[in-house]
Amino acid sequence: MKNKRAWLWMMVGPAVLLLAGVVWAADTGTITGQVLVDGKKGAGVSVTCEGPLGQAGHKVRRTASDAKGAFRFEGLAPGNYRLEAIKSKCSTKRLSVRLVDGKSLRVQIKLTTLPITGALSSDDVMMEKSVDREEAPMAGLAAGATAPVSATKSSPHKRYRRSKAKKGRGRRGPPPPSRRPPPRPRPIVKKPPSVAVATSVEAKGTEQYVDHGVRQWVDASKDKLSTFSIDVDTASYTIARRKLREGRLPPAASVRTEEFINYFTYNYPAPKRDAFRVSLEATPSPFEKNLTLLRVGIKGREVTNKTRKKVHLTFLVDTSGSMRSRDKAGLVKKSLRYLLDQLAPGDTVALCTYAGSVREVLPPTPIRQKAKIHKAIENLASGGSTAMSSGLTLAYKLAYKNFKGNSVNRIIVCSDGDANVGRTKHGDMLKSIKHYAEEGITLSTIGFGMGNYKDHRMEQLANKGNGNYYYMDSFEQAKRVFGEKMMGTLQVIAKDVKIQVEFDPKAVKKYRLVGYENRDIADKDFRNDKVDAGEIGAGHTVTALYEVDVTNPRAAWATVRVRWKKPQGVKASERAFPLKSGMKKTSFDKTGADFKRAVAAAALAENLRKSPFAESWTMAKARRLAQKALKKENKEELELLELIKKSVVLMGGK
Repeated sequence: MKNKRAWLWMMVGPAVLLLAGVVWAADTGTITGQVLVDGKKGAGVSVTCEGPLGQAGHKVRRTASDAKGAFRFEGLAPGNYRLEAIKSKCSTKRLSVRLVDGKSLRVQIKLTTLPITGALSSDDVMMEKSVDREEAPMAGLAAGATAPVSATKSSPHKRYRRSKAKKGRGRRGPPPPSRRPPPRPRPIVKKPPSVAVATSVEAKGTEQYVDHGVRQWVDASKDKLSTFSIDVDTASYTIARRKLREGRLPPAASVRTEEFINYFTYNYPAPKRDAFRVSLEATPSPFEKNLTLLRVGIKGREVTNKTRKKVHLTFLVDTSGSMRSRDKAGLVKKSLRYLLDQLAPGDTVALCTYAGSVREVLPPTPIRQKAKIHKAIENLASGGSTAMSSGLTLAYKLAYKNFKGNSVNRIIVCSDGDANVGRTKHGDMLKSIKHYAEEGITLSTIGFGMGNYKDHRMEQLANKGNGNYYYMDSFEQAKRVFGEKMMGTLQVIAKDVKIQVEFDPKAVKKYRLVGYENRDIADKDFRNDKVDAGEIGAGHTVTALYEVDVTNPRAAWATVRVRWKKPQGVKASERAFPLKSGMKKTSFDKTGADFKRAVAAAALAENLRKSPFAESWTMAKARRLAQKALKKENKEELELLELIKKSVVLMGGK
């Protein structure tokens, strides 16, 4: 009997094993493909594979195309999958495919470089809810089949270095009117995008955001220097907060990781002599083994009410029809009234508006006439189309008329950014703003509203105006910006602040700066003082995170250099800060709450902007880090944890 069974197994065993192999192979398949950009092999394109849709084991996988544009996803269960390809300055493409048991599916994705048009002549624009979708046939795609894809909308991935050389600076301080009147800013308005733009009522789905991509790993042996401008703006975080609290994810292009990190307050040591102090700390990464996180922290010098400069503000308020809602015109009035209550004797306020035409509502008025100023703000009414450039012309006229030396001379623009009436080019307006900033009249932008919001325009204006860019999603945010953070908002302590980190190629294999994609500066321009950079206000903190592959942890593998000018200065100063052994932690758990909070905020942003690195910087880890950084009754930290939890739910996680 035993011999009979053995003989039977010898006869059918191989067939059983073969059948088992066939059954096992049928469980998984492979999706491979190639990305073409303008018909050429697309390297460094972010490719996402999501699926199987509606089935157990649903997962989001990410990779980047190689030098030949090829990508590959293995071990996939049969079912429906959604592919997405993203590259900077190019269209985005989404493709739905069906994977059959044990089959290999090959697809081809074609992207095109976006045309440069209108007011956004230097950047690509993402319109919320406007990604073009092409549904590929769900059946009939067997092994070796190709699904061609042509793409149309924008969202990028890879970053490239680019020079930001600017024109030389003029002399400081506006000249006397009789000797040298400043050039009038020429009115300009962008050509509207190819979607409906609001004039008298708020349009839906016409928000504009520019996707600046995601920084990739840099080989330290080929490029040991990382150079960028500081950024203290926080608008990206508050835009995301509003959308998450309304139950929807923010557009990936609206998420700027550095603004999520820098929204929070960090307890860095205060400077003793200089305008700011730099703090460095390195620790093993909580996300990837054998990787290190480097934190560069900057703390600006504090200024008190007694020592601060006098403030001369010109409010430029958008009163066009698109601002006719509580979260716009209503919140503008509340915010400005609150700011007035923070001003002191000697400060002045002027007010002008723009819609179909511009209007001087209030000439420069001393703050002691607060009731008069409050009444002027309260009487603002919305209606008409938008002529932002003409409004800026009037605002600069008022600011110039009231210009005071050794004081803060600032224009504050309150708008949804939806300007659609004007006669000159967008670039000309930015040049005028930059000129006035060099002459001592700076400009900040405060964003309001949703639906037709133009984030990129508001950010550009503030960047050229050497001011801040904030977004108001609530009156609580107004109190934070104009109350708790007012000194940092209005009192600049250093301008053109650049950071350059040098990594030792003998001790570092590769590195990656997290965020700051649109703050990139060419390495050669670090000491080129004609190249513009960011400003830091009194008491501000700035944080940058690097992910580093360190091969010799005992070495002094990084040196941070900071270069800056005084607020009215022309000559730059520079200091170097080496990473010393005492700044290196042996475990991430040994880092303080500040470090954990910064990393948690970065991880949230990386996931919301669909970064390929989010596969390891997971939301689960972000939530644990936020919980570890939590202090009792700290509103900011509780809020971060809240937003992480909301994001997990909206992303379909647990």
